[in-house]
Amino acid sequence: MWLLIFVIWLVVWAGGTYWYLFGKPSPFSLESVRRPGPREFDQKKRDKVIKQGFSVDKVPQNLDVIVIGSGIGGLTAGATLAKAGKKVLVLEQHDQAGGCCHTYIEKGFEFDVGLHYLGQLHENSLLRIAFDQISEGQLEFHQLNKHFDTIQIGQGAEKREYTLVSGKTETKDHLKKQFPDDKEAIEKFFKIMKLSAKKTHYLAVLKLIPPWVSMFLLKSGIANLVSPVFRLSGTSAADFANTLTTNKDLQIMFSYFFYGVPPKNSSILINALLIHHYKRGAYYPKGGASEIAFHIIRTIQKYGGNCLVRAPVSKILVNEKGAAYGVKVRKGEEEVEVHAPVVVSNCGIFTTFEKLLPPEIQVKPDIQERLNMMKHGRGSLLVFCGFEGTDEELGLVSTNFWLYKNNDMDKLMDDFFAKSKDEAPDNIPMMFITMPSSKDPEAKIRHPGKSCMTILTMVKYEWFEEWKDTTVRKRGNEYNNYKMRFAKNLFDWACALFPKIRDKLVFQEVATPLTNTHYLGAQRGAMYSAEHNLERFYAEAVAKNRCNTPVKNLYLSGQDVFSCGIAGALHGGLLCASAVLDHIVYIDLLFLKKKLKRRKARELAQLAKKKLQ
Repeated sequence: MWLLIFVIWLVVWAGGTYWYLFGKPSPFSLESVRRPGPREFDQKKRDKVIKQGFSVDKVPQNLDVIVIGSGIGGLTAGATLAKAGKKVLVLEQHDQAGGCCHTYIEKGFEFDVGLHYLGQLHENSLLRIAFDQISEGQLEFHQLNKHFDTIQIGQGAEKREYTLVSGKTETKDHLKKQFPDDKEAIEKFFKIMKLSAKKTHYLAVLKLIPPWVSMFLLKSGIANLVSPVFRLSGTSAADFANTLTTNKDLQIMFSYFFYGVPPKNSSILINALLIHHYKRGAYYPKGGASEIAFHIIRTIQKYGGNCLVRAPVSKILVNEKGAAYGVKVRKGEEEVEVHAPVVVSNCGIFTTFEKLLPPEIQVKPDIQERLNMMKHGRGSLLVFCGFEGTDEELGLVSTNFWLYKNNDMDKLMDDFFAKSKDEAPDNIPMMFITMPSSKDPEAKIRHPGKSCMTILTMVKYEWFEEWKDTTVRKRGNEYNNYKMRFAKNLFDWACALFPKIRDKLVFQEVATPLTNTHYLGAQRGAMYSAEHNLERFYAEAVAKNRCNTPVKNLYLSGQDVFSCGIAGALHGGLLCASAVLDHIVYIDLLFLKKKLKRRKARELAQLAKKKLQ
């Protein structure tokens, strides 16, 4: 009798698992991908897609999903759900869609605001397949120079310069040439990097399986027996680097992608993944970063949805049963209700839970528990510089530059963030330089004879907080003078690398955390959203921080779901779509990857056969 009951249970369990994994139709297909069409250079036609203003008559009827925020996480979730047969409306508070993927044009210069380069876009990579699916093959990417990053440490006579190059074996070999006494340390780091890249999906699985199963696997120790990645994600980058080498310059190389968290408080897994991301090459979208939003929105529109801007959501509607059923959108002095059975928030966990939910929902223990798992991220300050002259004339290149004043990054950043508001502008410890005009081969067509540069550093929101209630572009002379102190020091530092740019500067604008809050909706000006600290990547925290929320029918997407950056936010969108559909879309992507590999193998075989004839 008991054996029969067990067999029946096993059959039901196996059938249910099979249905969950494979029983639902895939939103993705090879047939939906078509050859890229001609680039749309007509700005008016582009604006009809990425700058379509909100009005009630433009809201599709019988909506299935509302997405708050048009960053890459929201657009990815929206496009995936649209291809799965859902009617989707994306709402954006800014006057242009795209979030950190949007660009802005001023005085004939075009600047990207958040996308500086992408990796893992080689043929048939999972990320490339995902981009192809959500844009239906319309996005094209330009591969940058193999030398994609330069890292400078120190100043004056003590300045050292190191370079990173892409390539399956070249990245490691090139680093060994620069640190010949630390070959063993580099070898060990790259083994960890390979492990991180191959097994990170185990962490994603924790977010997709039932919470009780995740916690059982972790607390029982079974997960650690399966893979060391669960321990690795909660290991301090600084602690791990100290076990490999005492060379402080090399330790910086292991953690030089600075996203606001010093190595002692960051995960070695995340830092290793960031370097691995560019191992097979660095890429930039042809036509500029705004191409991403332009083409993904057209996918959403193709399936009956839409993306509307100037549509600030003021409230998520929650019924008496505790389920989300729509949003309120500010339209002038009025508020318009838009209803849908599913609401996806791509505007960050703090904005979602602390500003958009009704007050009586905000105070619930399960909402507070989720909030207490996260910390506010660091703000960022960007200097946008426009020059008269071509990249060739000014010596500008597609390579990015990371500059640090010394090789003790933990102390360097701790000391900087401990500075007073008045001291901070004259004590900037690091900066990042990127040149969008050098990366996009079509920039010369759109903006002939012009070049541009973006300089970025991380700052404290508190240094700018006194002006938070002022109006954008009308914050007063004191604010302008203060931010220009940062800009002057950063630009002077950049001129030491590129001396020809000083006399060719004709445009300069500075974005502070307040700017990022206004245009990007970034809480406290944090472009990377919630802080990516070590505690967030403990395996149990990863399992609990999922797209599902304590509010029924409300889901989270974007950088707060898994990790930072464009790729991290895109994966947040795929995880969110999986949660909404109750279907793991990654399985569909992996099936496509296998099909594409088989197709490539057949093509190569046919080519070889022709050569022999």
